[in-house]
Amino acid sequence: MPTRLPRGLYAITPEESGAERLVALVRAALVGGAAAVQYRNKSAPAALRRAHADGLVALCRGRGVPLVVNDDVELALAAGADGLHLGATDGDIAAARARLGPARLLGVSCYDSVARARAAVAQGADYVAFGSVFPSATKPGAVRAPHALFAAARQVLGCPLVAIGGITVENAAAVIDAGADAVAVIRALFDAPDVTARARAFKRLFERQVT
Repeated sequence: MPTRLPRGLYAITPEESGAERLVALVRAALVGGAAAVQYRNKSAPAALRRAHADGLVALCRGRGVPLVVNDDVELALAAGADGLHLGATDGDIAAARARLGPARLLGVSCYDSVARARAAVAQGADYVAFGSVFPSATKPGAVRAPHALFAAARQVLGCPLVAIGGITVENAAAVIDAGADAVAVIRALFDAPDVTARARAFKRLFERQVT
């Protein structure tokens, strides 16, 4: 299992009901170079969520890409996922760290707060996410995180920083340049007519940073 969230495109799954369709979409993103995947589905019944997670774990493991489950530590453990991601109301960070053990990834949403991020890392988080960095159609009422937050966080945190919220190929470079190690994307990736091509476009933004 990974010990650090990879740099690059962090694909967050759309709420697809069909397991085959969901796996096909994620496979297309992986072919295009997605560096990590988060399974997120707040509405599906437990049996379907387990089927989704099982399929995605197998797919991602075959490609050496970590699969993180949103909000559900029991599902993450049952499916053998590589990690868990928690929001503000998704449970105790230290308790989740204890349940996951030291090998699995633990990510925490920190919105616009470096103080929350520092506390999350102290309780066992491996990476933190800030956002919404742009207006988000998925969460239109989300707190906005200024780009300068990434530079401030970089000075006090030693973990990967993820940007989320309203990110597109057209605006992602701004948050990457501000210090984001990964960009978390749902609609701008999975609503694209060619998911593989869109993932490649995001990947190129990170390659631009190191050439």
